[in-house]
Amino acid sequence: MPSSALYVARTGLQAQDTRMQVISNNLANVSTTGFKRERANFATLAYQDARVAGQQSSGQTAYATGLNLGTGVTVQATTTDMTQGSLQSTGNALDMAISGDGYFQVTMPDGQIGYTRAGNFTTSAEGLLVTAQGYPVQPQITVPQGAGSITVGQDGTVSALLPGSSAPSTLGQLTTATFANPAALQAASDNFYKETGGSGAPQVGAPGAAGHGTIRQGYLEASNVSVVTELVDMIECQRAYEVNSKMVSAVDDMLKNANQSLT
Repeated sequence: MPSSALYVARTGLQAQDTRMQVISNNLANVSTTGFKRERANFATLAYQDARVAGQQSSGQTAYATGLNLGTGVTVQATTTDMTQGSLQSTGNALDMAISGDGYFQVTMPDGQIGYTRAGNFTTSAEGLLVTAQGYPVQPQITVPQGAGSITVGQDGTVSALLPGSSAPSTLGQLTTATFANPAALQAASDNFYKETGGSGAPQVGAPGAAGHGTIRQGYLEASNVSVVTELVDMIECQRAYEVNSKMVSAVDDMLKNANQSLT
């Protein structure tokens, strides 16, 4: 029994350590544009059924209750909280935020499409609309040299005043992608998400269309991490870790006592 309790306490330590890593990552990204907080979900490990309720205890009777011994806990999954962060005004014409559902589409170096809520865009030397890493936004938008008064409509239409022209010219239209299960997107570095089998295929459409949020020019979406919530979770996690540590010490003392009694 003591050795089994030691194993159970060890699984508790491992689970709380993983939870603390998730909380730490949330707090580290409290100022990251478009970041979505994550939550660790726990699940029980397999039970040892020493006796099942209803099992025959004699020829005429059956056990009214069972004898089931748990073997610990594990981190089942991490869930991403996709609720929208607050929109913060920047005044930068190339900063964009999505008000509602949807993700900007970006061509990654490997040719695959990455999805992001971070709309802190800029232009390359060729005038191409790109991310801070230099990855082109899809559909590609090229801003001609000397263009001014760049405007982005709520429907993603990008316009600019070209040299020698008195009226704005349309440069293209941005589209956004939505997913049936956005919580199943795979988080990657640099604020990107990748499509998975669980997320479903992307549904690409114009901002403002059914199921797609609108574009807000001159805004960026802040992280949805609440420092207060994370600190409360951190304290709870710390206390749970301490309790499991005390369980390890208690079982160790029991084993020492047993060894001394037997020698």
